[in-house]
Amino acid sequence: MTFDIRHVNYFYANIEDQQGEAYKVLAQMADLGINLLAFAGVPMGPTRTQLTLFPEDSLRLESTAKKIGMVLDGPHHALLVQGDDALGVLANIHEKLHKAKVNVFASTGVTDGKGCYGYILYIRPDDYQRAATALEL
Repeated sequence: MTFDIRHVNYFYANIEDQQGEAYKVLAQMADLGINLLAFAGVPMGPTRTQLTLFPEDSLRLESTAKKIGMVLDGPHHALLVQGDDALGVLANIHEKLHKAKVNVFASTGVTDGKGCYGYILYIRPDDYQRAATALEL
């Protein structure tokens, strides 16, 4: 099972929970040249949605957000794993982290349907170095 792993930063942005709001943010990011490695949106009550933005260039996102008046919370740190999909690949990653006594407090994964996957691991700052060592980052 081959995979690449790297450190990524992510930022939270809260928006109104209305039809089209995520589209507006994503379109604006694209228009301003912000390339996102990953993106997630989750409800935060009846009227708000929290977007999680994983930019390729954190400094560019931060400076652009200031210019357009977008409030960001971050940067926070995560690990992005990408590789060839195989039965048990995520269990293998978690086994290494378990042996290193690293707590993964959240994660998100997806396959592309063609034999590859992407997996984001949210690691607390106190555990980050152990996680990087365990995964040979």
